[in-house]
Amino acid sequence: MSVTAAKGFQAAGIAAGIKENGNPDLALVVNTGPRRAAAGVFTSNRVKAAPVQWSEQVLKTGRLSAVVLNSGGANACTGPKGFQDTHATAEKAAEVLGTGAVEVAVCSTGLIGVLLPMDKLLPGIETAAAQLSEHGGEKAAIAIKTTDTVHKTSVVTKDGWTVGGMAKGAGMLAPGLATMLVVLTTDADLEAEALDRALRAATRVTFDRVDSDGCMSTNDTVLLLASGAAEVTPDFEEFADAVRAVCDDLGQQLIRDAEGASKDIKVEVVGRRDRGRTPWRWAVPSPANNLLKCAIPRRGPQLGPRPVRDRHHEGRLSSPTGSTSPSTACGCARTAASARTGRRSTCATARCTSSPTSPPGPRPPPSGPTTSPPTTSTRTAPTPH
Repeated sequence: MSVTAAKGFQAAGIAAGIKENGNPDLALVVNTGPRRAAAGVFTSNRVKAAPVQWSEQVLKTGRLSAVVLNSGGANACTGPKGFQDTHATAEKAAEVLGTGAVEVAVCSTGLIGVLLPMDKLLPGIETAAAQLSEHGGEKAAIAIKTTDTVHKTSVVTKDGWTVGGMAKGAGMLAPGLATMLVVLTTDADLEAEALDRALRAATRVTFDRVDSDGCMSTNDTVLLLASGAAEVTPDFEEFADAVRAVCDDLGQQLIRDAEGASKDIKVEVVGRRDRGRTPWRWAVPSPANNLLKCAIPRRGPQLGPRPVRDRHHEGRLSSPTGSTSPSTACGCARTAASARTGRRSTCATARCTSSPTSPPGPRPPPSGPTTSPPTTSTRTAPTPH
């Protein structure tokens, strides 16, 4: 049932003719409940598609009555005309639904740099509105597919209230959401501020950690709408857990359907007391490395010169034996960086320096046996961006 599992929502999915192959390409999700609270998170890409710019603006009110989603065209990098088309899409949906355009979010996915066929999209909105149903969630999920091989839905039901959702995404999956359109719905009675807190906490530990090809999209959008139809206000932590569970399930489905992927790589970071972004940032380079991703399907041991964590140097990176990466013997990431920039830098161990004329090299082997433990440092290298 997807987005219509929660009370107070209707949805539809149709073929409006946007895709040349005639497959479904237009979805409509409508909140019919007593509340219109909503929240959203969007791509961190500096290049944002017109629908993202529009939806970010309308969500400043914390209210949404409907979401229009199309596949077959991203409406990204289309200039002022692309934004005008997005505005026209919201106006059309508002007209047929009897609401205001300021309460209509718009999401698009597909080819970048191509304007949408508005002569097909606008009439399609009227057709979709006529087919709205409390059982239309699956059709809506199918209509937002692009290169997806399967549609993706998830539902978590609690005592008297529900969280449901649908997602699309198969390529350009990279941290910072991952390329996706996601619509989540709940019939819990909550304010927009609570929805925003729960959604941001959930995406930070789910969608933000999905990566298949290292490429970030221009259209990433995750929306959470509350209808209040269940007339239940759940405990916030319980609600946040339910939202996180749906996001986690959808994120796993995105990875399993990633373009060209045959293996799933899961990184578990252990030994850290905090749950912030630092552990994830340290783990990111490994699964994102192409040599590693090539080695896994071949079941080969060649992982390449990817820097790995040195257990003796807290918060720093060092290279495996034989690596050609520009790190020093003590593994100081700051010194390794200075070797690339040509600036002098000294790490806390006072054993490694770099200069424009003398880049750091491997330390010569000790002349005899030693029982001294490796020098440690409490300085932490800058978190990579």
